[in-house]
Amino acid sequence: MMIRKNASPHTFLPVFLAVLSMACLPVATPPAHAALAQGMAAPDFTLGGALAGKPITFSLKSALSKGPVVLYFFPAAFTAGCTQEAHDFAAAAKQFEAEGATLVGITAGNTERVSEFSKVECRDQFAVLADPGALTAILYHSVNTQHKTLLSQRTSYVIAPDGTILLSLTSDNPEQHVAQTLDALKKWHGNVLQK
Repeated sequence: MMIRKNASPHTFLPVFLAVLSMACLPVATPPAHAALAQGMAAPDFTLGGALAGKPITFSLKSALSKGPVVLYFFPAAFTAGCTQEAHDFAAAAKQFEAEGATLVGITAGNTERVSEFSKVECRDQFAVLADPGALTAILYHSVNTQHKTLLSQRTSYVIAPDGTILLSLTSDNPEQHVAQTLDALKKWHGNVLQK
């Protein structure tokens, strides 16, 4: 700060105190990346994974040509919350199928174990995709940066056949994901039948 020689102490002191107090304010932390919002276009991707322990290649574009897709990102295979969420989705798999939806999980954690996870924890009911380096999670703004390595954030999307995101849900509570994605599918299905 440059001080002019003719500045009086009465003008210098208030300015100095204002600058000092601003310097002492806490620095705001940058906001976490928010998941893609409802109404946005879902980015297309193709990933390898497993269904019932067998290797598959999944293409979002191809899956959407058959109907809506429920895409759920989870942090890591064989962790407590992710295992519970897989069990919940597996138990509801027939309900998703009744709504004409393809259900698929994606993880950036423990990617080498998706084959086993799809068989054991997903109970052969739906595919699990490996997202090494969290590149697809980054496309979907579903990255958990609170760890030393990039992991998927617990985020679920319901995507209409035209690629529009019908629901975007980020919650650390795995139980909410099944109920809310099913509700969004049923609402979409009801609207389609009314048209």
